[in-house]
Amino acid sequence: MSVMTERPHLSTESFEHLARIAAREEEGLRLEFIGGVLRSKAMPDGDHGRIIVWLSRICMQHHPDFWLHQGQGIKAEQYREGRAIPDGVLAHEDAFVGQGDWAEPGPILMAVEVTSWDSDTEQRDRVEKPRAYAETGIPVYLLIDRLKCQVLVHSDPDGGRYETVRTVPFGREVKLPDPVGITLQTERLKDWVR
Repeated sequence: MSVMTERPHLSTESFEHLARIAAREEEGLRLEFIGGVLRSKAMPDGDHGRIIVWLSRICMQHHPDFWLHQGQGIKAEQYREGRAIPDGVLAHEDAFVGQGDWAEPGPILMAVEVTSWDSDTEQRDRVEKPRAYAETGIPVYLLIDRLKCQVLVHSDPDGGRYETVRTVPFGREVKLPDPVGITLQTERLKDWVR
């Protein structure tokens, strides 16, 4: 008996079809396809949602014509083979009009992820997503890490990775670099962890 050493190939079209079926059949099931790996994305809990609302308000105060779009699927990775659903993306309010389920990432100023309590968060949020977002050219990737009680700001994508990563503990001020240009006071984040 031979052992298969290669991963089966899942085309982008096949993934998109599978994601639509899964969403219809299982309420709340969201699939992502990054680095050739198919993963389910955890459903956000109440604290997770509260963090996104907090960040949305701050973003709208500083950029009134921009929204922190939630649940927008984007084409990620080189050659746009990957498909990701960031917890939020900062883009102009009309950036995704007419784009469908999986939008081009060009208008995105910042992708946001808030860690979940599932076992995939280490690989997904700290390894796969930063690489995919950097390959896509998204200027800033903000990771709000509830497990480690810290904020990571990734910036200066070089096509394969972010050259700059700044880590600050909850409670400290952190500046999101241009084109976002917002300073966050992160003390409130301490209220939304377990």
